[in-house]
Amino acid sequence: MNDPTLVTKQKNRYDYGQFIHKINFEGPIRMSDTTFNTIEDILDYIKTTDLEYATIGYVDYQGAIRSKYVSQEHLISALQGTTNPIITLIFDAGDEVLETASLGNKDETYNDSPFRLDPSSARIVPWENSRRNLLILGEFIEEGAQFCPRSLYNRLYNQCQEKGLTFVNGIELEFTLFDETSKSAADKNWRGIYTATRQKTYCSYQRQLSQLDFYHDLMDICKTLNINIDSLHEESGDGFMEVALAHGSGSRIPDNAILFKTFCKVAAVRHDKLATFMARWSNDADGQSGHIHMSITDQSGKNIFHDDTKEHQMSDAMRYFIGGLQKLLPEFLLMMAPNINSFKRLIPGIFAPISAEWGIENRTCSLRAIPGSKNSSRVECRTPGADANPYLSLSAMMGAGIYGIEHKIEPTASTTTNAYNSATPEALKFPSDFRDAIEKFSGSKIAREIFGDPFVDAYAQSRRTQFEQFQTFVTDKELERFFDLV
Repeated sequence: MNDPTLVTKQKNRYDYGQFIHKINFEGPIRMSDTTFNTIEDILDYIKTTDLEYATIGYVDYQGAIRSKYVSQEHLISALQGTTNPIITLIFDAGDEVLETASLGNKDETYNDSPFRLDPSSARIVPWENSRRNLLILGEFIEEGAQFCPRSLYNRLYNQCQEKGLTFVNGIELEFTLFDETSKSAADKNWRGIYTATRQKTYCSYQRQLSQLDFYHDLMDICKTLNINIDSLHEESGDGFMEVALAHGSGSRIPDNAILFKTFCKVAAVRHDKLATFMARWSNDADGQSGHIHMSITDQSGKNIFHDDTKEHQMSDAMRYFIGGLQKLLPEFLLMMAPNINSFKRLIPGIFAPISAEWGIENRTCSLRAIPGSKNSSRVECRTPGADANPYLSLSAMMGAGIYGIEHKIEPTASTTTNAYNSATPEALKFPSDFRDAIEKFSGSKIAREIFGDPFVDAYAQSRRTQFEQFQTFVTDKELERFFDLV
């Protein structure tokens, strides 16, 4: 406890909390329906505005945006190609390096790697004045593409496109809103902090009205960013909320999820509040999910999951898709539960799955089949937490589902009762803890076949390093249990 390094880190943490609380986000949120598709679109935008600076960035393994302001001249150059330090992909939320050797950094030189900006990701940023109002995301290319979450997602998505198949995805995110600031929560050591509402109020209109300024602000922000929201409401829990982002295709879907999480936290700061997307932030709270809805269309736009001649209108492709997920979710779980805290959510009774069972409209299962109409038939994967990286969650689901279709894997019989009380086959059980999930993913031959050895090695090692770090931390519960009596 007298470690000066620890004291410095704690002081910096509090200073940051004080700093973020003082950021001035005053002023109107500018509305925009501007979209970009090509480099030429961005160059035209530069010519027709007084844009002097823009923000360019990428998403790391934790799902955080790493970015920097660049000048107009730098931006124009970067659109033709640039570089970034690939080691930052495996920084954790506090910039601890989780692993180095696997990312082309065996000599620990922390080299830059080729990087490509994606013009179609460009968004107008709320509040920023006209000189700094463009955010553009990108991804590592060439050797770095083997490790980059966005590159991995695009590779799998494009492989299916080449086969005439298009994934259609929707993402739901749960989060908790607090009547706290970063500083006040840190000052309380994140204990005894106040949620924005004091009891469970699922879809309560009264609660929504009482927080109307926050709701309106968040929806306006999303409109500026061209993030379409299907619904936003109070969930069943203290301060608990959920957003359903509109479905669609391509990298725009995980981009939207990343941007929503980022700007939701900023919207909270604007209202002297705090938002968390942790998988589970309290022993007394339910887990927070990042559910994925997925279907596939063919070249004619037909949903291949729907077949009027089959039971429940579920096509063979939909069954095989579920079969692939059942087989591989236990091995790919790490891509949907990326942190040691993720496994505090995957327990019975709090609407989070504990195995790869499936059922028709059964929310106690990991895989909820939603037969629906010819346009709405889909599979909901309820496994990912809100803390999961959307590029990786979607990649895991795409990879497992297509594997099932290509190998015609039949699912088990559907679960028609509460999955928590069923006799689950051993093969469907999820890894029991974080360490088990790491080793199952690292040892998965199919994961290596689908995602590649470089990514599997790097990602598994980054998680293994996190596990080893947390093994050395003394928790409050250990002090409570052992301090006086051992």
